[in-house]
Amino acid sequence: MQGADIDLTAAVHAAQGGDETAFRAVFRAVHPRLLGYVRTIVAEPDAEDVTAEAWLHISRDLGRFSGDADRFRGWTARIARNRALDHLRARGRRPQECGTEEAGLTDVASSADTAEEAIASLSTSEAFALVAKLPQEQAEAVVLRTMLGLDAKRAATVLGCRPGAVRTANHRGLRRLAELVELWGEGRL
Repeated sequence: MQGADIDLTAAVHAAQGGDETAFRAVFRAVHPRLLGYVRTIVAEPDAEDVTAEAWLHISRDLGRFSGDADRFRGWTARIARNRALDHLRARGRRPQECGTEEAGLTDVASSADTAEEAIASLSTSEAFALVAKLPQEQAEAVVLRTMLGLDAKRAATVLGCRPGAVRTANHRGLRRLAELVELWGEGRL
């Protein structure tokens, strides 16, 4: 476990005990990426409201949470996704289903990817703006896997699909994101 994960785990446990300073630390550590994730599902003006509603549920149920920083990020992503999907249903729109197949992964050379390196060079807001241009299933997979750091199994639990489908959507999303980063760097986007 990395230092940031150790700190987040400790802050979550302290927040569960009622430590308001620890809760603020948890919020600061998780909120920006959680908001970015919600933005991949819900249109911009509503994303902040949906994320705020997710935080209400997170704070209400924090005492029942059990686990480390990685589980906490997955748990909060699941809550945020559920709030976002509720919002979309209330608006009468349907999100895309996560139905990507695993066939496209047979030629993947390694986990080190130039797309991931390109994303790392962007600011958070620039990265989320480019991710928002991806198809929804790819955008969610990229945010959960690459930006929030969830493994395929935990991301699949959040999205309600198979880990292989998440890996495929993430791979395709990163490949498309690399193209978008190149266009952005050339000023054509």
